[in-house]
Amino acid sequence: MRIGLYAGTFDPLTLGHIDIIKRAVTLVDRLVIGVAINRDKGPLFDLDERVEMIAPEVQNLRDGGAEIVVHPFENLLIDCANDVGASMIIRGLRAVSDFEYEYQMVGMNRALDDSIETVFLTAESRYQAIASKLVKEIARLGGDVSPFVTPAVRERLVQRVGRNNG
Repeated sequence: MRIGLYAGTFDPLTLGHIDIIKRAVTLVDRLVIGVAINRDKGPLFDLDERVEMIAPEVQNLRDGGAEIVVHPFENLLIDCANDVGASMIIRGLRAVSDFEYEYQMVGMNRALDDSIETVFLTAESRYQAIASKLVKEIARLGGDVSPFVTPAVRERLVQRVGRNNG
């Protein structure tokens, strides 16, 4: 069984993330969505809230045939990959600057465990500008985030930041 791990903080889950998930399920038999705790990023939503938001959004993305599992983790990415039995780590790329960071991460992960491959999927052009950090900022300032997130995630953002323009 081919198991892939697509990890991130998903704070919040965006249409760009969903685009990568849709394509990743065609590459594996099981896709684990690793929801990371990253206190350095100062998440808007806690880990349980992010898992709650992601699970229903990915349920209808099984058209590729892969099982999808949402898995919270707090350890190293490579350790999470081993914990879930992943043979590949799937990473989404939006821009060249993403690649530079990701390339370094691949080197470190291969030094820790060279049996796990990293696969890069580039975001569709219409999603390349979407970043969770920017989506949160737009929501905080009362902008309309509906072009960047699903309606359910938009509702959670509006509830959290107390603004509703759109």
